[in-house]
Amino acid sequence: MGKWRKQTGFAALVALCLAGAAGCGGKRTADLVFPDPPPPDNLYDTSVLDRESVWTINNAHDPSIIKTDKGYYVFSTDVHVGGPVRPGLMVRKSPDLIRWQWVGYALDGVPPEAEAWTGAEGLWAPDVEQRAGQYRLYYAASAFGTNRSYIGLETSTDIEGPWMDQGKVIATQSGDAPNAIDPNVVTDANGNPWLAYGSFFGGIYITPLDPATGKPKQPGFGTRIAARAHATEQGAVEGPYIIYQPKLKKYYLFVSYDSLFSDYNVRVGRSDSITGPYVDSLGRTMTDTSFLPQGAIGNKILGGYKFSTGEGWVAPGHNSVLRDGDNYYLVHHARGETDKNWPYLHVRKLLWTADGWPVVSPERYAGETEQPIPKRLIPGNWERIVQAKAIDGQASSYPLAVKPDGTFASDVLGHGTWTFDGDHAMTMTWLDKAGKVRETETVLLLASWDWENNRPTLVFTGLNPDGEAIWGKKIDPIRK
Repeated sequence: MGKWRKQTGFAALVALCLAGAAGCGGKRTADLVFPDPPPPDNLYDTSVLDRESVWTINNAHDPSIIKTDKGYYVFSTDVHVGGPVRPGLMVRKSPDLIRWQWVGYALDGVPPEAEAWTGAEGLWAPDVEQRAGQYRLYYAASAFGTNRSYIGLETSTDIEGPWMDQGKVIATQSGDAPNAIDPNVVTDANGNPWLAYGSFFGGIYITPLDPATGKPKQPGFGTRIAARAHATEQGAVEGPYIIYQPKLKKYYLFVSYDSLFSDYNVRVGRSDSITGPYVDSLGRTMTDTSFLPQGAIGNKILGGYKFSTGEGWVAPGHNSVLRDGDNYYLVHHARGETDKNWPYLHVRKLLWTADGWPVVSPERYAGETEQPIPKRLIPGNWERIVQAKAIDGQASSYPLAVKPDGTFASDVLGHGTWTFDGDHAMTMTWLDKAGKVRETETVLLLASWDWENNRPTLVFTGLNPDGEAIWGKKIDPIRK
């Protein structure tokens, strides 16, 4: 549990980046700033299989993020593509949410009490917070496929350790309703800490914590805030993450649905109270196990996808959310479509719709910021993706031509008209064959990086009336 070795030059880069926005650069096209080219993915690089020191975004599963005066840190589940798993919780750091460096392991194996209860050979789904002058690292251990599980707590005065074991927070066993994994610590509007947790079995629970100890204030498992009808991969709900949005004065519950190997996807509900009820944009409650189909509950803001060129992604999920000033980011893992054994760390810009719902960029974060978009750059050839709730696996893109005369058309999707608010919101009105309004969507535009084509581009993101993410990417090269 010794101190991790510092990396020369990193502190100076952190200071530079944290002094302003997370992205430390950007190229200007006329009056619009696009991100600088990010580091290459180097996907499926077998030369790094056993070289932990060069692991950047690979082998990152169930990431939990925190911002510190040393930079951004991500703690994640023990994984090792192509090799034996070393238990201890993986740690990475970044000065800007774009360039990631391997740090090491937080712990030297599974803590004895957790191992004795579960027999676990590795640790899962950590979460970390700073409170009362210390860092608190929550972790999960479990006997796979059962709810013989254990959430434990480690504390440190330094984000890089050493960590001291504080023992059990919550433990479950066969016959209990919840499953004590996937911890998430959330602070309510009054500054009080709560623990959300759970996976499969009885669903997602939340219980208040004692601020002094970081452990439950009361006996029992707490209040159930999300559930699905059956505990199979098709009925899974797990990986809770709650944030309080102070401007909107609401709590947002992010969870992952379905199988982490194939069709994982991120859903969202919101509430006026931290203990719920959490509802989606259609008013459906996240604990409603009688509504059919179960997959229709919760706004679907992220799922597997593939644009017409480049690598596609499957099973994105188990997210955390970073609030960095007025900026929000969704941090999650995803699996490459070529080989689903490889989980990678993804960071996405998170935006807020006019009616107070979170949506995420269709492209990974490269330093983009919300800024006014020149209207003249909007017309052209685009691709559009709908993260439909009925899709199991990847959502495919379809061509969409956005025309200067205020119309758009697609041979597959139909046609309609578009208007622009002069800033970064575009309203798309879909028409039927008779010219009557079929559906209206408002999307938010970003000057982004096209990871698939390695160049700057425009993207949009929003929600349709069914609570499904709608994404777009301009495929014409951006010209000054």
